[in-house]
Amino acid sequence: MLLLSGNPLLNAKRIVLWMMVALLLLGLRTRLYAGTGTPSSLVNRRAPDFSLTDLDHRQIHLAKYHGKVVLLNFWATWRGPCLAEMPRFVAWRREYGGQGLQVIGVSMDDDPQPVRIAYRKYGLNYPVVMGDEKLGELYGGILGLPVTFLIDVKGTVRFEHQGATDLNTMQNEVRNLLQPH
Repeated sequence: MLLLSGNPLLNAKRIVLWMMVALLLLGLRTRLYAGTGTPSSLVNRRAPDFSLTDLDHRQIHLAKYHGKVVLLNFWATWRGPCLAEMPRFVAWRREYGGQGLQVIGVSMDDDPQPVRIAYRKYGLNYPVVMGDEKLGELYGGILGLPVTFLIDVKGTVRFEHQGATDLNTMQNEVRNLLQPH
């Protein structure tokens, strides 16, 4: 609790100090949960398995996509950068699906109705499941959206993208993962 006194200068100093502590803690939390090479990063680790029902009431089990490259995208209808990525993901699914790319959308919205509307509006050609805090925690704590994981044919996370990302870079990563090694 912030203890204020009758001295305005002392109060201002205390407020600034508390704000600095809060920013420091926020920065530490951001470093712990964002980007490659951090403690929460899943890069070069097995992708956590899950089984959820998609918007068409089909069971989506990540393990069933073993042998495919999976683009796993956490998003929400209220985030512009998330919506901006969708047309590219649709195009990639169309272009690379025959080569083994599977896109799975994980909406972090609370209500499926706006998700259904976005699904139709953007002509999504890939399954979308409703995510929750538990699934977000499995993937290192989803603190900001969008977050995209690129998973190789053996089920290992190879790339992790937090926030708005250069989609040309991501497309090159998808192409590289689709190449036989």
